[in-house]
Amino acid sequence: MEIYKLSDFSENVKKDFVITDLKQGVKNPDRVNVFINSRFSFSLDVTQIVDLKIKVGRKITEEELVEFQRASEFGKLYQRTLEWVLTRPRSEKETRDYIYKKIFEKKLDKEYINSIINRLKSKKYLDDYKFSEFWVENRFVKKGISKKRLQMELAKKGIAPETINEVLDGRDDEEEIDKVIAKKRAKYDDDKLIAYLCRQGFSFELAREKVRSCGMDLQNLE
Repeated sequence: MEIYKLSDFSENVKKDFVITDLKQGVKNPDRVNVFINSRFSFSLDVTQIVDLKIKVGRKITEEELVEFQRASEFGKLYQRTLEWVLTRPRSEKETRDYIYKKIFEKKLDKEYINSIINRLKSKKYLDDYKFSEFWVENRFVKKGISKKRLQMELAKKGIAPETINEVLDGRDDEEEIDKVIAKKRAKYDDDKLIAYLCRQGFSFELAREKVRSCGMDLQNLE
């Protein structure tokens, strides 16, 4: 895309900029290619075309041209981020990190980050509470996972402590530890199993109680 900058033009030389054509994008039909003075200049999504009142025959200033090209970069980055967010629920921190990486690669303006985040949140594509619910419901459903480990994982995803506490309220570690023991019982002796459970975030007292109880049940079966 040819980028026009205000510094490219002398104060004594004025150039007319006219929107001469609008064409639907080939690779992305949801974007519209905008031609200035019969040359491709930038592309915008359909919403931007309407909001910015882009139409054939409109004369625009140098300042407007730069503004539209910035809007084009924003639109492409927003669309790319939206597609990434829609693959599965994402936390706000994950999304910020993703956008920052793309901005660094493309050498774009960091101001895009907050604008994209706010737009995604306003359209309900980003919600840390819903993300946390998704994360908890899908982490080791069959294998079991401790509340402490979930707290650590959600914190790394940038979830606020109050949201973590609300999502994990009422979670039963006893039920989860039973799943882990059932899977690992044959692999470890009692001491090693207790140590393994502690590394997974379960308390020593609960781990010892459950492992000993399991051992007694096996003896009764014999």
